[in-house]
Amino acid sequence: MKPFNIYLTGVGGQGIGLLSEVLLRAGDHAGLPVKGVDTHGLAQRGGIVVSRLRFGAGVYSPLIPAGEADLVVALERHEALRGVNTALKDGGTLIYYDTVWQPLEVRLKKAPPVDENTVAETCRKRDIREISVFRPDLKESLMQNIVVLAHISGESLIPGVTTAHYKTAMADLMSGAMLAKNMALFDEELEMNRGRVPGVGGQGKRKTKGSRQ
Repeated sequence: MKPFNIYLTGVGGQGIGLLSEVLLRAGDHAGLPVKGVDTHGLAQRGGIVVSRLRFGAGVYSPLIPAGEADLVVALERHEALRGVNTALKDGGTLIYYDTVWQPLEVRLKKAPPVDENTVAETCRKRDIREISVFRPDLKESLMQNIVVLAHISGESLIPGVTTAHYKTAMADLMSGAMLAKNMALFDEELEMNRGRVPGVGGQGKRKTKGSRQ
């Protein structure tokens, strides 16, 4: 396969590291060459966490040149917009969990908060497919990454990687009650969204509305 670049971003504590490792291992189980690198920074203090994954032959570095990601995966709305503006190519795909952990500059009123329309309009102008997901009945925010993972699988966003590969990767990294709980959520989210017709307002945009953090 030709190189396929994935840029993952979120806030420390949201589970970007686990999500990135699941995607990397799923690619490995699919028989694809995969390279990855993480940037944690001040993750433990609520800072930004970024992971980069590159699939395909002829890739010699895990670093993705600016504006050359095929897919941006974000677990927070502000980071979703940042990822679109810094990493995603025109015509690429954004999938993000629509929750808000306001960055410091917004809390200090030095920058405006990012709303859903800003993300949608930015994507529309650059022909980016926007997939916004949110599960209002999700009780554990730490499992938002699994909701996003289920949509990545259901939408077949990574070429050559199937649901079986994602589930095998999850079993590599989790066990016991943790694996059972996360696998149940993954299967439930897949089933809930199976066969839905993509909505309007974005290319394939799909959203479950609910409260915000």
